Amino acid sequence: MPPKGPGKGKLPVPLPKDMILKDTEGKTWRLGSQIGQGGFGLIYLASPHTRVPVQDDAVHVIKVEYLENGPLFSELKFYQRAAKQEHIRKWMNLKKIRCLGIPVFWGSGLAEYKGKSYRFMVMERLGEDLQRIFQDCGSRFKKETVLQLGARMLDTLEYIHENEYVHGDIKAANLLLGYTNPHEVYLADYGLAYRYCPNGNHKQYQENPRKGHNGTIEFTSIDAHKGVAPSRRGDLEILGYCMLQWLCGKLPWEQNLKDPVAVQAAKTKLMDELPDSVLQWGSSGRSCSEVAKFLACVCGLAYDEKPKYQALKKILVDGLESRGMRYDGPLEFSTAACSGNHCAAKASKVRLPKPPPKPAQPKGKKVEGGENTCQNKACAGATGTQLPGEEKPSKLNRRPQQAEPQQAPLAKPSARAVEVKEGRGQEDSSSCLSRPHARVTRRQCQAEEKPLRCHSTTAEPEHPLKKDTARDVSPFDPYRIFSESRKKYDHLLSAVRAVPPQAGPDTTRPSMAVVFRLAFTDQTYPYTAAVLVLLLLIVLSLYLL
Repeated sequence: MPPKGPGKGKLPVPLPKDMILKDTEGKTWRLGSQIGQGGFGLIYLASPHTRVPVQDDAVHVIKVEYLENGPLFSELKFYQRAAKQEHIRKWMNLKKIRCLGIPVFWGSGLAEYKGKSYRFMVMERLGEDLQRIFQDCGSRFKKETVLQLGARMLDTLEYIHENEYVHGDIKAANLLLGYTNPHEVYLADYGLAYRYCPNGNHKQYQENPRKGHNGTIEFTSIDAHKGVAPSRRGDLEILGYCMLQWLCGKLPWEQNLKDPVAVQAAKTKLMDELPDSVLQWGSSGRSCSEVAKFLACVCGLAYDEKPKYQALKKILVDGLESRGMRYDGPLEFSTAACSGNHCAAKASKVRLPKPPPKPAQPKGKKVEGGENTCQNKACAGATGTQLPGEEKPSKLNRRPQQAEPQQAPLAKPSARAVEVKEGRGQEDSSSCLSRPHARVTRRQCQAEEKPLRCHSTTAEPEHPLKKDTARDVSPFDPYRIFSESRKKYDHLLSAVRAVPPQAGPDTTRPSMAVVFRLAFTDQTYPYTAAVLVLLLLIVLSLYLL
């Protein structure tokens, strides 16, 4: 941890606009306007393009705190250890999920201003937080939205837990929508992130009253009320309380928030009487059966037990599928989530975050739709713009594909039309990464004004056949070779054949004279000489031995 100092816990002196900061990797960042502040730090717009002022639609932000402050230091360590983009991409591929709700970390560094030392961290810019949207919706969310948020947060928490960390402060104020895609939600603010299992060794259960009631009082876990170090079951318990509030509008202990002991007692009673306690609390016409099952499973976990994330997620996803919804579908925040006059009074205040203005498209260039492959916001997509030399995963649009309107049956098209239609169908079904290549190919074909020729299986293109002469050599046959050689030198045997055959030895065998004549021809002389020299050497060696 950083050393404690007199400035610990204080907001820093604001840095001037257009100040240039340099991170540990040598990248420079230009500060823009201040857009917010937390408990210990300030948040500025930022841009890697230092020669021009930072625009209001910048896709990067910088969090600044005094060097001696602890929260930003803890958050920075979490991103450096557990939130590397290559690790997130591997995890998403393994789990086959489209997007992981962890913001993209771009860098960090130190700065000096007016004799004060600052620590800063560069992050992707996010949109509006759920707490503000929750209030604008009359403090109620639709049940489908609650289940979607819970299932997505389970994906995020599973990744965090597998990397030896717990968040410890899950709440609507720390859940932010994507800046460029408001249908994605991200878990931010890791200032209270705790390494519960360093090097694979889980922290021991130990109550400490002096550290009791740590965290946000209405959502913190029963373990935190007792001063026990945060754990995986504590994170899931906090998520269950959040879903209960989003669904029912309030929690049973909200009237006693100034008395932490009373809040702890109310939470203990709720967990001890599951599932009836949750079902009765949601008896105002809003079913809480999924939240009750979720909390019941969490309540049965031991302090150091690994949760069954997929079983918990299935509880929420089954509730969505029974309503014809997908957990990774579009998020809906509207007054339909509210009931009665309580929501109608705030109907005019509901506002959803809007994506930043998109740059003008060049003439003739289409904006491609469809689904990309996401890598976490690492999916990197929320940052929108790819910087030179930086690797960043593509963004996935979670909007489901719209069904094509049905058309009346038409006359059978020509073969040429069928081929063009099939070609377009293949382009539509391909990923967005391959579409730019397809567009270039079409433009090139149009520029050359050459018709496309398609060859079927029955009409192959006419190409000259190439004969494989390498395989025409006949196999080795010594008898054939001897016969050909005998015919070639048949004139040498003419004198012998003129002599009439006599009784006695077999005259079909060639005489020694013929053998010598064959051996000392122009073609065989080098080989015969070599054999004779070899025989001479053998005789000499035997004689000398």
